[in-house]
Amino acid sequence: MRALVQTVSRASVTVDGSVVGSIADGLLVLVGVTHSDNADISETLARKVHELRILDDEKSAADTGAPLLVVSQFTLYGDARKGRRPTWIAAARPEVAEPLIESFCAALRNRGATVETGRFRTHMLVESVNVGPRTVLLEI
Repeated sequence: MRALVQTVSRASVTVDGSVVGSIADGLLVLVGVTHSDNADISETLARKVHELRILDDEKSAADTGAPLLVVSQFTLYGDARKGRRPTWIAAARPEVAEPLIESFCAALRNRGATVETGRFRTHMLVESVNVGPRTVLLEI
């Protein structure tokens, strides 16, 4: 699994004209799943994201209670090394990825995190205002 974590002053996901998830002063987390991922990996990634010291004064969401907006992002496994058209072969199929994204969110909530989400397998409009900007790519 991969997670692209960004500090944001606000972020939201809109689907069909309705906001389905939004946060203020927290972390936008784009999550990609590959074929070899499993529930243990999603748990480990959730812990790393929650404890990532990317906020002001080297604090984490676990330290501050900052909310997280989690958005599934299969394109994190895009490969464009050959030519200009990426291949998505390394991205897990939706029926594999969706339960692992849900497991990732559940693991964050079990740690006490406030979690908002996008909507899986829809066309989402993701808006964010980055702070810093601070962006970290985590991979398990």
